[in-house]
Amino acid sequence: MNRYRFVDYATQGYIAWVALIVLIFHGTRLPAWPWVVVAHVIGLGAIHLLIQIAGRYSRNLVLIFIRNFYPILLYLAFYREAEYLNQMCFKGYWDVHFLKLESHIFGMQPGLELMMQFPSRWVAELMFAAYFSFYLMIGGVGLTLLWRDRRQFAHFISVMSFVFYVCYTIYIFVPVVGPRIVGSGLVNAPIPQEVLPAINTDVPASVQDALFFRLMGRIYGLTETAGAAFPSSHVAVAFCTVYFSFLYLRPIRYAHLIAAVLLCISTVYGRYHYAVDVLAGGVMAALLVPLGNRLYSRFGNADQDGPVIDQTARS
Repeated sequence: MNRYRFVDYATQGYIAWVALIVLIFHGTRLPAWPWVVVAHVIGLGAIHLLIQIAGRYSRNLVLIFIRNFYPILLYLAFYREAEYLNQMCFKGYWDVHFLKLESHIFGMQPGLELMMQFPSRWVAELMFAAYFSFYLMIGGVGLTLLWRDRRQFAHFISVMSFVFYVCYTIYIFVPVVGPRIVGSGLVNAPIPQEVLPAINTDVPASVQDALFFRLMGRIYGLTETAGAAFPSSHVAVAFCTVYFSFLYLRPIRYAHLIAAVLLCISTVYGRYHYAVDVLAGGVMAALLVPLGNRLYSRFGNADQDGPVIDQTARS
């Protein structure tokens, strides 16, 4: 089990790619850039070492779990890093342009006004629970496939990681905070009055009472990142996990699809994303999941007698 898989190539490729971006674009806005590059070189070595050690001790369940799940453990680090790097090329954020685009397309600001139109606590509970379900989609599908068939899990983690890494690359070059930039204090960015809605956009007390609103507040209090809104990786990855439900976990596929659709609405309702972020996330899923499948088919899962993409998986 000491051979590379597609997910290893994708993860190490992303780490090397970001290091190259930093070398080229660091300028004066990233004074600690040498340390970023060094950290990436260490990351490349650490992943290689993990693969080799896990291969040598192939019956150590802890090592095998880490060897399989390590990309998921890195997602948050890469997500936070995108915030640190997204001011290399452009100073400030692009939200003014997105607010203008939303107003032009919809005649309103969905990311600011949807919550005000449906302030019921139970609507808020449903919306923020749907948003929270993102973590269950990743962990639940991943653990189930790892338990059922390691080849199916390798397929899942490979394609999902590929989708994440493309989104993270875009975040470095397209810094967009999302609707919460208005009045949240997340970043200090002036917003012209002409792009703001006339109504009060404070979070209604009924929404603040929702259990899942408070839960997501705690989660984002620890993981908040400015400039990682376009495209919505929540939407892109959620539909990626839905694809794998239809492929390998068919009994839950329709419930999973409904949860993903509700998640799309919740990203706008909860002011995490502009509506155009959601549309872009859907486009990313439509483009990247088939491309990820092709790459996985080519490079496969070296540990498991080649790739498995079973279009008639057991239900």
